[in-house]
Amino acid sequence: MFEYIFFDAALRERFVEYAEQRGVPCTSTDDTLGLVVAIPEDIPDDVADDLERCHDALEDEQVNLSKAEGDLKRLAGFRFYLPNGESRMLPVQTEMANRLLAAFNLEEIQGLLGEVANCTLNPQDERLCKMLAAEKKKDT
Repeated sequence: MFEYIFFDAALRERFVEYAEQRGVPCTSTDDTLGLVVAIPEDIPDDVADDLERCHDALEDEQVNLSKAEGDLKRLAGFRFYLPNGESRMLPVQTEMANRLLAAFNLEEIQGLLGEVANCTLNPQDERLCKMLAAEKKKDT
């Protein structure tokens, strides 16, 4: 199952309606981190891509709602992807989430978390100075 998390019930319901219009069955549950929607993994790629775009747009709306309220009201989280494509949610304190969102857009935060996951699961023993030296050598 693929899981999508929401922090607003209305946004979750919009996602469920969107998925059901495309023939994708959904299971909704409340989790300690937020409102979760689970869908089967064996859906066509184009439908999965549509659902991802829908979720991303709703996440952006959630961020805008949170900013309009002046602060996230509870624990926040950022979704990111593991190298195998599975998504994960990193819970963060609202104060930190607000500071991150003030400096970075959601895509940048998700990209950073994805890179951390990739480096953790596929460690490189190269030192930073070696990487910089190799990069400089390529430039000359």
